[in-house]
Amino acid sequence: MQFLTEPEPARDVVIPVAPGISRLVAANPGPLTYHGTNTYVIDGADGASVLDPGPDDTVHVQAILRATGGRVARILLSHTHPDHFGAVHSLRAATGALTHAFYHSQDPHFSPDIPLDDGDTVAGWTALHTPGHAADHLCFAGADGVIFTADHVMTWSTSVVSPPSGDMAAYVASLRRLLARDDRLLLPGHGPPLAAPRPFLQQLLAHRAHREAAVLAAIADQPRTPAALVDIIYTPIDPRLRAAAERSVLAHLLKLQNEGRAAPQGDAWRAA
Repeated sequence: MQFLTEPEPARDVVIPVAPGISRLVAANPGPLTYHGTNTYVIDGADGASVLDPGPDDTVHVQAILRATGGRVARILLSHTHPDHFGAVHSLRAATGALTHAFYHSQDPHFSPDIPLDDGDTVAGWTALHTPGHAADHLCFAGADGVIFTADHVMTWSTSVVSPPSGDMAAYVASLRRLLARDDRLLLPGHGPPLAAPRPFLQQLLAHRAHREAAVLAAIADQPRTPAALVDIIYTPIDPRLRAAAERSVLAHLLKLQNEGRAAPQGDAWRAA
């Protein structure tokens, strides 16, 4: 499928992406983070809402404080993976802003100040529980058609779905949920914005269906391990992404098992 690319952006610099919304890209580039994590600053009458303060990086926190003038009204978290919420404690300590995140945190050492459930609203944004990439993943949707999708939908790559917190059946269901909406601008956790995202979402769903079919075809004739399936399905593959690919293959296999279409056989899997 076709993904978006962009020139390497300046790090920790305010980049306007929509009226009242700016993006700051953290200096944590990598094979799973593209140019780095996107932190979003959303203007408000009572101060800024900061969505995903990013990795535990003093320079990035200082950039957020400069961008907001220190007036942070609240901190919104999409999920508790370190590249998105590692800086939350530092930013909270510097501003006193309360954290808003899914009520059942995936991180055993973190509990949000203001727990959110699916459909709750905060500062005009509706929290949508979109598990799949992470069990505690939230998207935040505005009434004007802007949606923050974090790692549920990225524009530069597919998302890693790694069990047990990652769940392929939940991921596909969450994709279908976004497809049922009519958002006009998608702001991801990594990579550039995307206008009119529906065709892209349809491609993502088709891509997952294609991967699932490839997994089923590969185990139809003989049992295979997730590692062997990666060798068959992902050609070529960046060696740095191999472990993530194995986790996503396992997520597909577990989905197929729950549907009665695959079964484990020792370390391998066979068609059921």
